[in-house]
Amino acid sequence: MLSVFDKSVAKSPDALAQHPQNESLPALEDKFLATYFSSVHPGSVIINLASAGFMAYSSDRQNPILPRLFAVVDNIFCLFEGNIQNVAHLKHQYGLCKTANEAIIVVEAYRTLRDRGPYPADQVIRDIEGKFAFVLFDSASNSAFVANDADGSVPFFWGTDADGHLVLSTDGEVVKQGCGKTFATFPKGCFYTSSGGLQSYEHPVNELKAVPRVDSSGEVCGLTFKVDAETRKGNTGMHRVGSDANWSKNY
Repeated sequence: MLSVFDKSVAKSPDALAQHPQNESLPALEDKFLATYFSSVHPGSVIINLASAGFMAYSSDRQNPILPRLFAVVDNIFCLFEGNIQNVAHLKHQYGLCKTANEAIIVVEAYRTLRDRGPYPADQVIRDIEGKFAFVLFDSASNSAFVANDADGSVPFFWGTDADGHLVLSTDGEVVKQGCGKTFATFPKGCFYTSSGGLQSYEHPVNELKAVPRVDSSGEVCGLTFKVDAETRKGNTGMHRVGSDANWSKNY
């Protein structure tokens, strides 16, 4: 799966965006990266998100244990790869029908957050047990919501292209095409939102720090993000719903 978001939708983390960019074409220019993805993944489906960017997926060479799914509900688009172990529990929790799949569950979990649900985002994602990576786009709020599991079970990569657009894919070679050596593995146990940026849901009270990644020749070629155990966020409490500082505005 592949998603490319305009920087007006998903601003790259400062450390990732400030890293020297590659010399390849911008991912959205002349549908460059969408065309490349289709060329290496037969039968690809491209979802045009207008000025927001695009999403793409293919069933080509997928792992049967970690299948790829796509869903659209009320103009919320979701790409999901992997499996959820506690599907029955989550369907009951969100009031979903028996036929709902993992992508639908993620959409409903997101809608719970967006519509002032009772839990913070890190708790909602921790409630999802399994092996997964997903990218969600809400056309109503023009925002993205991205996460992967705590073990990084599904290969998941991201980077920033020459124009500052955010590129996310389960195919590392595709991200390299759009972002060159600045590509990196999406940090496990983390989630990204357009309004809140990159955060750890395993350690929600700790900050993340960027660590340079060095290749075999000693050249800096991208960044990884790790939990800084010694740095805590200033305010981690969940605000009362209805207060001026309602936590849900951050997601």
